[in-house]
Amino acid sequence: MKGLVYDGPRSVSVQNVPDARIERPTDVLVKITTTNICGSDLHMYEGRTDMETGRVLGHENMGEVIEVGGAVDRVRVGDLVCLPFNISCGFCRNCEKGLTAYCLTTPVDPKMAGAAYGFAGMGPYAGGQAEFLRVPYGDSNCLVLPEEAREKQTDYVMLSDIFPTGWHCTELAGVRPGETVVIYGAGPVGLMAALSATLKSAAKVMVVDRHPDRLALAEQIGAIAIDDSKASPIDQVNEQTNGLGADRGCECVGYQAHDPQGHEHPNLTLNNLVQSVKFTGTIGVVGVFIPQDPGSPDPLYKKDGEIAFDYGMYWFKGQSMGTGQANVKAYNRQLCNLIQLGKAKPSWIVSHELPLSQAPQGYEHFDKRDDGWTKVVLHPGS
Repeated sequence: MKGLVYDGPRSVSVQNVPDARIERPTDVLVKITTTNICGSDLHMYEGRTDMETGRVLGHENMGEVIEVGGAVDRVRVGDLVCLPFNISCGFCRNCEKGLTAYCLTTPVDPKMAGAAYGFAGMGPYAGGQAEFLRVPYGDSNCLVLPEEAREKQTDYVMLSDIFPTGWHCTELAGVRPGETVVIYGAGPVGLMAALSATLKSAAKVMVVDRHPDRLALAEQIGAIAIDDSKASPIDQVNEQTNGLGADRGCECVGYQAHDPQGHEHPNLTLNNLVQSVKFTGTIGVVGVFIPQDPGSPDPLYKKDGEIAFDYGMYWFKGQSMGTGQANVKAYNRQLCNLIQLGKAKPSWIVSHELPLSQAPQGYEHFDKRDDGWTKVVLHPGS
């Protein structure tokens, strides 16, 4: 089969790779119809992880079931399914609590929790930027979609990761109706956090970024665009909140945050959130942070994965923080209902739909943050 392979920093190519196949009775085999390039993929693309060369990328996947293992009961051949990026068993201690991002069965390393498709440090599982994908524990991991999803794949594929991840960030932050929310980062996840806060009836949603195309998308759903290249985002948030700061804050950037001058600071958005969120406010963090980053310009983060966090002010303000990957299965069914009933249309962020053969160009433009390249969707079957 054809698959998009990681060749090294800023180098990916479409190659012939071993066919995905049923390996265990609980597996499901899916013909991928739609798969996204995620901002998290760019960490690997840029060589900022320990991603092995030769691996197939892609963790935002949906497609049609073409084969099921002998122990699969619920999923049927012909079903259109969306697949959580976390690969979970459904029956371990963490999965039973709904913490499917921290499954204890699927990781190969006994010191790890959680696994994902085509992702560095998250197990050996092949990604879905390919023609076919093996789905372990198919009954648990396949969200069977309504028939209308065949015509609205750019909406429903977002249930694999970024829509639940944006929702998860607002859950970690404790967003409630009538509150003010500031979101750092207007990439796909930040925009989904803005959509989620809006769906939760937040009174005011502010989105901090500096890319005009992304800020324009935030404004399309009623969020207030805050351009941090024009003035301090902290001052702008305070101005919008009568000097109090936002009730809740969302971090949707991660360890490769850059200032407006282009310099990288892994602690930038976290410390800005401490300053932007009110006393006793809550911060949710879904931007990726890794235990060690040899490519970081920050000596603390480069050596030990530590950042200079403004803990004194965080403590003094009595703030709280929730962090970690989204447990997609905790949210994807209810978010699916919102799409089906017309309450949410996450595809508004999609800028480009490409065949798999053009995935390398998609990665290049998305990585450069070229104007208008806000979310790239791939169709391996086209």
